[in-house]
Amino acid sequence: MNRQHHIALQDEFDEYDGEKSKYIVLLDDEYPVATCRFYKLDEFSVLIGRVVVLPEYRGMRLGSKVIREAENWIRELGYKEIRIDSRLEAVGFYEKLGYSRIDDDIIKSWSFDCKRMRKSIT
Repeated sequence: MNRQHHIALQDEFDEYDGEKSKYIVLLDDEYPVATCRFYKLDEFSVLIGRVVVLPEYRGMRLGSKVIREAENWIRELGYKEIRIDSRLEAVGFYEKLGYSRIDDDIIKSWSFDCKRMRKSIT
C-alpha cells in the first residue's frame, strides 16, 4: 500500500497490529508479494483487512489465494462470519469470492471509500 498509494510506512501500522492480528503472507522465494491480516471483532466474527498484492504480481490469482488461506484459518479458529471493508473498486472481486454487501453505505478507511461486506462460514 505504501508504494502504490504513497502511504507512509508508519501509517501502515495501527492498534490491531501485533498479537491482536493473524497474518497471511505469500512469498516469491523470500520476497513477500501478497498479504492480508485478520482480527477478532467479537466471539463470532473477524475482519479481514490490509489485503495487498504487489502490482507486478496481480493477475496470478494471489489475492484469491490469500483470502482463501485466511478463510481456512478463520474457520479452523471457529468463527462464523468474516467482514471486509472493501475499496469500491474491489467490491466485484470479493463478490466473486462469496462476500455480499451489508448495505449501501460508503465508509472511510484511511482516505479510501469502502463498502462493508460479509461472508458466513461454517
